[in-house]
Amino acid sequence: MPRAGLTADRLVAAAADLADEAGDEAGYENVTLSALARRFNVKDASLYTHVRRLGDLRTRMALLAGGEMIDRIATAVEGRTGKDALAAFAGAYRDYALTHPGRYAATRIRLDEATVTDSPALRRTAEVTYGLLRAYGLEEPDLTDAVRLLRSSFHGYCALESAGAFGAPRDLEASWDRMIDALHLTLLNWPRRGAP
Repeated sequence: MPRAGLTADRLVAAAADLADEAGDEAGYENVTLSALARRFNVKDASLYTHVRRLGDLRTRMALLAGGEMIDRIATAVEGRTGKDALAAFAGAYRDYALTHPGRYAATRIRLDEATVTDSPALRRTAEVTYGLLRAYGLEEPDLTDAVRLLRSSFHGYCALESAGAFGAPRDLEASWDRMIDALHLTLLNWPRRGAP
């Protein structure tokens, strides 16, 4: 029988909070069903009423975090175009990645195609991202290539920044702004493919 008050949504939210915490027992890699059971003071078996296995929990965390992240990005880019939209998108992405490292880590797992198709948050992510890039006049397959460029650039910068791996005395904000400038110019001057 399910424990009173324990729901899948509460478990996923608690797992996401645990992933964001600092310390030896926290962080995305340390989110396990056992750790979650300890947090709720229940036996591990009690959780299986709500989540099937660790993979199920991590998928739900990815969907939760992806929804939170795109909500922030969509709010940031609303009413903006061009470089202003790109900078707002990038800034919201970076803020989420740095302030919610565990949740952000969850957004990087690979999800099966059916899960992606069924998720309103992930469909919205595609709509907002592709909308930003269509404003630069891009079409497929360049849209997908540009999405990969942006994601790689934002993720790489955030991963290095959060690890304290930028050792040069140059101001991090100044470098971030220059990266956005460079990405904007790249998108404006995207190499067009000739007709087949």
